[in-house]
Amino acid sequence: MQQPARWIAHLDMDAFYASVELLRYPQLRGEAVVIGGRRADAPQQLADGSWRYARLRDYTGRGVVTTSTYAARDLGVFSAMGLMKAALRAPDAILLPADFDSYRKYSRLFKAAVAEVAPVIEDRGIDEIYIDLTDVPGVRDAVGHDPLGGVKAVAREIKNSVGRATGLTCSIGVTPNKLLSKIASELDKPDGITVLTLDDIPTRIWPLGVRKINGIGPKAGDRLVKLGLETVGDIAAADPAWLVEQFGESYGQWLHAASHGRDSRPIVTHSEPVSISRETTFERDLHAVHDKALLGGILDELCESLSRDLARKRYAGKTVGIKLRFEGFVTVTRDQTLKLPITGAADIRHAVGLCLKRVKFDKRLRLMGVRIGNLVHASQALAPPPERAAEPARENLSLF
Repeated sequence: MQQPARWIAHLDMDAFYASVELLRYPQLRGEAVVIGGRRADAPQQLADGSWRYARLRDYTGRGVVTTSTYAARDLGVFSAMGLMKAALRAPDAILLPADFDSYRKYSRLFKAAVAEVAPVIEDRGIDEIYIDLTDVPGVRDAVGHDPLGGVKAVAREIKNSVGRATGLTCSIGVTPNKLLSKIASELDKPDGITVLTLDDIPTRIWPLGVRKINGIGPKAGDRLVKLGLETVGDIAAADPAWLVEQFGESYGQWLHAASHGRDSRPIVTHSEPVSISRETTFERDLHAVHDKALLGGILDELCESLSRDLARKRYAGKTVGIKLRFEGFVTVTRDQTLKLPITGAADIRHAVGLCLKRVKFDKRLRLMGVRIGNLVHASQALAPPPERAAEPARENLSLF
């Protein structure tokens, strides 16, 4: 068997947030655990050494599931699901608050462990990466009668390195390209290794549902099914001209190529962020007047968190924006572009105040977010004028 020109891996940490929490609470292994609660939902150790846990059935509010253990997923609880809805499916599931500082720590650890084996990495978020294995020593070696033994051994070495560094498991898909590797990493979860070549597409890829292809969203997936294309193989068998007729030239051509496993995208080892944001959903709808002090405190915290994010990532920004979601799920955004890039919480808060002045507060609020874009490296940011540095954080804020 001739090996492909490229070997690209997609590594996905298994139930990442939940797995990090199980390192802290190993007694919960095998239990249905949902991450997404409030700080008040943290486990409490009692005087006799036992633990008291919050249960999903006792939750009230508008929070959503950040992630869940595989035992909870077996009960129908998945990420992005409302916690109240999740409680109907798994009322006895244990509810834990999210700890993003810990998740970022373990994210850095697993990526550093991978880089020791294969340094060409594309960062795709806190819990997943693409890895170019093409030139990794030994990847093209046969092991016994297995021509793919070398690439499997390298994948196993990566998994073992991640396990030693973090105590966590991951799943890896290795194929000739990013599109197939993303699919492959899901095929044998959790703690799996899946190596595929283009010859495996008819047996391993074509029987899958169309939504398994990253890039086919809910709307496109529904439309494909209505057109009678339920599997990836159905798309592959469709007339390319008909796909273009139904979905337009660009997307129709991409559907045909993707269904045949064709993808030439390179590994991108570095990309600049477009913006950095922080937002929070309230436990109850808040009134702009009656809850003014509470909203002001929440806004302070968002701006301070955003400032810390900028400092950690060494960026400054010139465009500050707000995101407000009112009752009825009406979302409003406003932006303010400044003359100079900023990093400080007070400066961000000042710009947010200018944005708030352009919003009509005639309904209660359920979500608030702050964003900073138009980013530059912090070395390019100039110090604020002395008079701005001395301004109070809420100067010009007539609302909160």
